[in-house]
Amino acid sequence: MSTVQATNVTCPHCGRKNRVPVSAAGRPVCGNCKQPLPWTADAGDDDFAEVVEQATVPVVVDLWATWCGPCRMVSPALEKVAEDLAGKIKLVKVDIDKNPRLAQRFEVQAVPTLLVLDKGRTIARQAGAAPAPALRRWVEQSIAGREPAGKG
Repeated sequence: MSTVQATNVTCPHCGRKNRVPVSAAGRPVCGNCKQPLPWTADAGDDDFAEVVEQATVPVVVDLWATWCGPCRMVSPALEKVAEDLAGKIKLVKVDIDKNPRLAQRFEVQAVPTLLVLDKGRTIARQAGAAPAPALRRWVEQSIAGREPAGKG
């Protein structure tokens, strides 16, 4: 695809705004202070493979719906986790009402459903909302087994 979608991310370290592509190799860093940036994106039926499955870092997928109260509660907690684990994960949100193929593919029975994918393979799954500290522990435990031994 020739159209590169991007989101604007404010660096939590220096406050500078950065344009971050929704799909790219590597990990985004601030153009100003060079610190890792939280990487968040939206994906759907048509671009899920490019945005999620080709990612070079583990991806936390939030399968949610606009009408879901717990989904609205968990969203800021997930954004906090993405900020805390900047450079280690990517957070991708999928509205299941707009993307029924993905809802069917991941057999979503309840929302929010959270997944951790590594190179397109599901390595963890949980349904329901949780506070940021619990979500962070879940994500860290999920990706711990796949992290390289050294800093690669």
